[in-house]
Amino acid sequence: MDEAVVLYDRECGLCTWSAGRLRAWDGPRGRLRFVPLQSPEADGFLAGMDHDQRFASWHVAAGGEVVSAGAAAVPVLRRLPGGRPLAWLAERLPLTTELVYRTIAARREQLGELLGREACAVDPSRPRPD
Repeated sequence: MDEAVVLYDRECGLCTWSAGRLRAWDGPRGRLRFVPLQSPEADGFLAGMDHDQRFASWHVAAGGEVVSAGAAAVPVLRRLPGGRPLAWLAERLPLTTELVYRTIAARREQLGELLGREACAVDPSRPRPD
Protein backbone atom coordinates (compact mmCIF):
# COMPACT_ATOMS: atom_id res chain seq x y z
CA MET A 1 0.00 0.00 0.00
CA ASP A 2 1.27 3.46 -0.85
CA GLU A 3 2.23 6.13 1.67
CA ALA A 4 -0.31 8.66 2.90
CA VAL A 5 0.67 12.22 3.69
CA VAL A 6 -1.07 13.65 6.74
CA LEU A 7 -1.29 17.44 6.66
CA TYR A 8 -1.81 18.89 10.13
CA ASP A 9 -1.67 22.29 11.87
CA ARG A 10 1.59 22.49 13.82
CA GLU A 11 0.26 25.55 15.68
CA CYS A 12 -2.55 23.46 17.20
CA GLY A 13 -1.58 21.46 20.28
CA LEU A 14 -4.29 18.84 19.80
CA CYS A 15 -3.36 18.50 16.12
CA THR A 16 0.35 17.90 16.82
CA TRP A 17 -0.48 15.57 19.71
CA SER A 18 -2.86 13.57 17.49
CA ALA A 19 -0.34 13.41 14.66
CA GLY A 20 2.27 12.21 17.14
CA ARG A 21 -0.04 9.43 18.35
CA LEU A 22 -0.74 8.37 14.76
CA ARG A 23 2.97 8.32 13.99
CA ALA A 24 3.61 6.16 17.06
CA TRP A 25 0.79 3.79 16.00
CA ASP A 26 2.29 3.58 12.51
CA GLY A 27 5.62 2.67 14.11
CA PRO A 28 8.60 1.83 11.93
CA ARG A 29 6.37 0.88 8.98
CA GLY A 30 6.32 4.51 7.85
CA ARG A 31 3.09 4.28 5.87
CA LEU A 32 2.17 7.74 7.12
CA ARG A 33 4.24 10.86 6.55
CA PHE A 34 3.41 14.06 8.41
CA VAL A 35 3.63 17.51 6.84
CA PRO A 36 2.66 20.73 8.66
CA LEU A 37 0.06 22.86 6.89
CA GLN A 38 2.43 25.80 7.37
CA SER A 39 5.20 24.21 5.28
CA PRO A 40 5.93 24.94 1.62
CA GLU A 41 5.51 21.22 0.91
CA ALA A 42 1.85 21.45 1.96
CA ASP A 43 1.26 23.95 -0.85
CA GLY A 44 1.91 21.22 -3.41
CA PHE A 45 -0.75 18.96 -1.93
CA LEU A 46 -3.31 21.69 -1.28
CA ALA A 47 -2.90 23.90 -4.36
CA GLY A 48 -6.05 25.89 -5.00
CA MET A 49 -7.33 25.48 -1.44
CA ASP A 50 -7.86 28.83 0.27
CA HIS A 51 -6.38 29.63 3.69
CA ASP A 52 -9.61 29.18 5.66
CA GLN A 53 -10.37 25.83 4.07
CA ARG A 54 -6.77 24.69 4.58
CA PHE A 55 -6.82 25.43 8.30
CA ALA A 56 -10.39 24.25 8.93
CA SER A 57 -9.29 20.61 9.27
CA TRP A 58 -6.59 18.07 8.67
CA HIS A 59 -6.09 16.64 5.19
CA VAL A 60 -4.71 13.38 3.88
CA ALA A 61 -3.13 12.94 0.46
CA ALA A 62 -3.16 9.32 -0.71
CA GLY A 63 -3.58 7.55 -4.00
CA GLY A 64 -3.57 10.83 -5.95
CA GLU A 65 -6.48 12.22 -3.95
CA VAL A 66 -6.83 14.63 -1.02
CA VAL A 67 -9.56 14.09 1.55
CA SER A 68 -10.30 16.25 4.57
CA ALA A 69 -11.95 16.28 7.98
CA GLY A 70 -13.77 13.05 8.95
CA ALA A 71 -13.24 11.45 5.54
CA ALA A 72 -9.47 11.65 6.10
CA ALA A 73 -9.73 9.03 8.84
CA VAL A 74 -10.38 6.23 6.35
CA PRO A 75 -7.09 6.31 4.37
CA VAL A 76 -5.12 6.82 7.59
CA LEU A 77 -6.76 3.95 9.45
CA ARG A 78 -6.31 1.60 6.45
CA ARG A 79 -2.56 2.04 6.74
CA LEU A 80 -2.25 1.54 10.49
CA PRO A 81 -1.61 -1.84 12.09
CA GLY A 82 -5.00 -3.16 13.21
CA GLY A 83 -6.76 -0.12 11.76
CA ARG A 84 -8.63 -1.81 8.92
CA PRO A 85 -11.75 -2.67 10.99
CA LEU A 86 -11.97 0.97 12.13
CA ALA A 87 -11.47 2.16 8.54
CA TRP A 88 -14.26 -0.17 7.43
CA LEU A 89 -16.57 1.27 10.10
CA ALA A 90 -15.64 4.89 9.33
CA GLU A 91 -16.24 4.30 5.63
CA ARG A 92 -19.70 2.84 6.24
CA LEU A 93 -20.71 5.53 8.73
CA PRO A 94 -19.42 8.70 7.04
CA LEU A 95 -21.91 11.06 8.70
CA THR A 96 -21.06 9.72 12.14
CA THR A 97 -17.33 9.90 11.40
CA GLU A 98 -17.71 13.50 10.24
CA LEU A 99 -19.79 14.42 13.29
CA VAL A 100 -17.21 12.94 15.66
CA TYR A 101 -14.40 14.75 13.81
CA ARG A 102 -16.25 18.10 13.82
CA THR A 103 -17.16 17.77 17.50
CA ILE A 104 -13.53 17.22 18.46
CA ALA A 105 -12.21 19.87 16.05
CA ALA A 106 -14.60 22.49 17.44
CA ARG A 107 -13.01 21.95 20.86
CA ARG A 108 -9.39 21.59 19.80
CA GLU A 109 -8.13 24.58 21.76
CA GLN A 110 -9.72 23.38 25.00
CA LEU A 111 -8.55 19.80 24.42
CA GLY A 112 -5.02 21.02 23.68
CA GLU A 113 -5.03 22.94 26.97
CA LEU A 114 -6.21 19.83 28.83
CA LEU A 115 -3.40 17.78 27.29
CA GLY A 116 -0.87 20.42 28.31
CA ARG A 117 2.04 22.10 26.60
CA GLU A 118 4.47 19.23 27.15
CA ALA A 119 2.15 16.58 25.67
CA CYS A 120 1.55 18.78 22.63
CA ALA A 121 5.23 19.63 22.11
CA VAL A 122 5.92 16.91 19.55
CA ASP A 123 7.17 17.12 15.99
CA PRO A 124 5.60 14.30 13.98
CA SER A 125 7.13 15.70 10.78
CA ARG A 126 10.69 15.02 11.94
CA PRO A 127 12.52 12.39 9.89
CA ARG A 128 12.25 8.83 11.13
CA PRO A 129 15.46 7.30 12.43
CA ASP A 130 17.00 4.80 10.01
